Amino acid sequence: MPLSPTATRELLCQLAHQPNKKLGQNFLVDGNIVRKSVELADLRPGDAVVEIGPGLGTLTAALLDVGAEVWAVERDPALAAHLRTEFFPEQPATKTPDSPDGFRRGVSACGRLHLIEGDCLDAPRAALPASKAAAGYKIVANLPYAVSTPWMEAVLAGPLPARMVLMLQKEAGDRYAARHGCKNFGAISIFLQSAYTVAGKHLVAASCFHPAPKVDSLLLRLDLKPDTLHFSATARACVRRIFTQRRKQLGALCRKDPEPAVQAWFEQLLAAGVSPTVRPEELPLEHWQVLAKALCSTT
Repeated sequence: MPLSPTATRELLCQLAHQPNKKLGQNFLVDGNIVRKSVELADLRPGDAVVEIGPGLGTLTAALLDVGAEVWAVERDPALAAHLRTEFFPEQPATKTPDSPDGFRRGVSACGRLHLIEGDCLDAPRAALPASKAAAGYKIVANLPYAVSTPWMEAVLAGPLPARMVLMLQKEAGDRYAARHGCKNFGAISIFLQSAYTVAGKHLVAASCFHPAPKVDSLLLRLDLKPDTLHFSATARACVRRIFTQRRKQLGALCRKDPEPAVQAWFEQLLAAGVSPTVRPEELPLEHWQVLAKALCSTT
């Protein structure tokens, strides 16, 4: 059963642990949201699942209960120690000399929870084995708000999960799901929506967490498209460069861009009837995808 608000506060008190605002430690205390997350993931026994920031293990336990095999990464040493005590007390995790990544890791007694202690930006898939990633995996996570966008960009570098169910700050979720013409539409919207369909979006109140954040959250389900488009590092850099001056007109931005392919792309837009005065957020997704393909052919 998910931890109630009272049980969460009591457990944190027992651990003498003060939630770390810098690490985005807002612990989910609403059992309905935990169940909704698992339901949206549509998990089957044996499914490989990545979890980011398991914290006190509330979502972790729910994932294990449905038979998933979980790879989790926790940055906070105190919470990682609690998870080891909770899920595999007989098998203390150690940093082994033959681990080139240097992560402290352990495997639960049931063999279905693999925990590493470290930063999710260094291990965006929680050290999921390449064979498991290639066979297909999912991500179900309550993301630390401060790292949601850089972590997502690392995940989009591949290999891609078949589905993601993410709890994240509403502002970040709005950027992920934004359509062109909205002020939230930007580089991360383009990269994400070129690979995923937003299949579900649910508002989650601040009261569902302890301590309650000052903002609402979104529970987002993302399903991998059959025709995914990968943005190369060059393409990502170009798109980000354009969006850093998003209030300027696209024509002014592209004509000054150092990448010749960007200037050629802009000429194609003009030939297709796109006005040079449009701003970056007004340009539909498919035009950005044309840019990605053009840059891919030149790199």
